[in-house]
Amino acid sequence: MTFSRPSRGVLTLVAAALASLLLIVTTAVAFAQEGDEGEAFFGTLRFEGDPVAGARIAVVDAAGDAIGEATTDDDGRWRIVLPGPGTYRATIDTDSLPLGVGLRDPERRSLEATVRAGQPRPLVFALGEPVAAGPGLGEKLAQAVLNGVKLGLIIAMCAIGLSLIFGTTRVINFAHSELVTFGAIVAWYLHADTIALPLIAAGVLAIGIAGIAGGGLEIGVLRPLRRRRLGLVQFMVVTIGLSLLIRHILLMFFGPDRDRYTDFALQAEWSFGPFAVTPRDFTVMVLSAAVLVAVALFLQRARIGKAMRAVSDNPSLAESCGIDVDRIVLIVWIAGAALAAAGGIFFGTVESVDWLMGARLLLLMFAAVVLGGLGTAYGAMAGGLLIGLVTEVSTIWVGAEIKTVFALAVLVLALLLRPQGLLGRRERVG
Repeated sequence: MTFSRPSRGVLTLVAAALASLLLIVTTAVAFAQEGDEGEAFFGTLRFEGDPVAGARIAVVDAAGDAIGEATTDDDGRWRIVLPGPGTYRATIDTDSLPLGVGLRDPERRSLEATVRAGQPRPLVFALGEPVAAGPGLGEKLAQAVLNGVKLGLIIAMCAIGLSLIFGTTRVINFAHSELVTFGAIVAWYLHADTIALPLIAAGVLAIGIAGIAGGGLEIGVLRPLRRRRLGLVQFMVVTIGLSLLIRHILLMFFGPDRDRYTDFALQAEWSFGPFAVTPRDFTVMVLSAAVLVAVALFLQRARIGKAMRAVSDNPSLAESCGIDVDRIVLIVWIAGAALAAAGGIFFGTVESVDWLMGARLLLLMFAAVVLGGLGTAYGAMAGGLLIGLVTEVSTIWVGAEIKTVFALAVLVLALLLRPQGLLGRRERVG
């Protein structure tokens, strides 16, 4: 019988297999030896991939008594055997590190860990460039002020209509928040769901549709009730019912999820010193400010604006002077609904669109109206800006989920000092 000589490739494969088996056995023995040594701290120091030798590490127990020290070897490895299970603290001597080598996080110079029986515990002292510190208090405050101005402008825009409606009709309109949501959702349908119009065109159409809807509520629901001389409480109940009805109709059509407008969704921030803002948010702020200035000029100089202020001051006297009060009230409802829709679209642009977005702003809108002075459009502007600033600045110290509490606290404090509001007039009662 004859045997052929194995080929060189087969011999190489067998040798590799034997070497791998030897490596596995050696590693297993090493781990077994580590386990036999019992409780210990160990690790490896590396800087940019290279081992760091000569670094000193000391361990103390929970009482602060020294347990042991170790110096990293040429491979950067170190090990300190512990007397038993428990909690220990390991500290690296940063002065023993080579020149140019430091901890990535200087506050993690000492590491505390609990060791179980028979289980060595690895520790990692991360070396490298220090991690950049977060923004300081001044930078956080500057950014919060910017965010507060952005939110305040939106609140002011929404609150103007609420204030004008109360000033001309003495009706507290709880359904105003749903006009905010209605405008944002209509713009979303025209822009991101059905027709796919550009956001600017969809927003203009949504504002017009919301204005028509506001006029319809005035003619179809509230004007007949006013002629029946309903009281303040009855009107309040009616507007609360309208709010719940419209809110759940919007829920049926839009659904419970949040969505975003597709235009201007992802943008790089612009940095101006401590301020950072996206072009989208900057545009929203500029447009909001422009709308507020336009409304102020309209109320101050336009004939209809002067008539609105006259009806707000004294409806009976305005009617005796020849002003058509019903027509002015209708214009106020249309304008107020349009402004609420514009605020909703801007809020949906910087945040997201959902069926409860107006309800989240309602309390802030009422706070702005009361703080500025009931029935005064300029007071609503000032109150909205102040409420927005307090709401966002408070997030520096508290969680965002309770930031509204501080805005309401400022409202209570301001009313204790000035009950008529910032720009309201003192009136005699009785």
